[in-house]
Amino acid sequence: MFVILAIIVVIALYLVFIYNGLVRARQMAEEAWSGIDVQLKRRADLIPNLIETVKGYAAHEKSTLEEVVELRNKAQAVPSGDVAGRAQVEGLLGQALGRVIALAEAYPDLKANQNFAELQASLETMEGELQMARRYYNGAARDLNVKVESFPSNLVAGQFDFAKREYFEITNEADRAVPTVKF
Repeated sequence: MFVILAIIVVIALYLVFIYNGLVRARQMAEEAWSGIDVQLKRRADLIPNLIETVKGYAAHEKSTLEEVVELRNKAQAVPSGDVAGRAQVEGLLGQALGRVIALAEAYPDLKANQNFAELQASLETMEGELQMARRYYNGAARDLNVKVESFPSNLVAGQFDFAKREYFEITNEADRAVPTVKF
């Protein structure tokens, strides 16, 4: 009788341990997503200043500037939990921002503008921080996904509605291509 009770207690404690591990992994993934969200918000807040600075120098590049603003608005409209949708729109926005930064090569006065240089440096720093946040999120999502799919934690995960997380991935194949360098 005592042995059976001890076995039941050990099994119950093991299930609690598994459940707590799943909760911890889910919280890490949510914290990591919050980090991405903060970095994306910082980048979105920087865009209007960048656009206004470029407007004065590159007035006839209006379509490029309008595209960036439109994509920024689309990115902000994506629901917070829609990882795939957010990744897709943010990837397009990143490409459009790259085209705006490339305008500096065509406009030497813009390239020499101190405000533009500071905004460009801020954007580059922010992109680096965003990359770190993406890697952290994908690692946290991976850890949660392993626990949700691994035996025996998958039994507990199924009972308490723990779900896999999507990865924050590049959806545009052009972004994955190796750039061509010519001298």
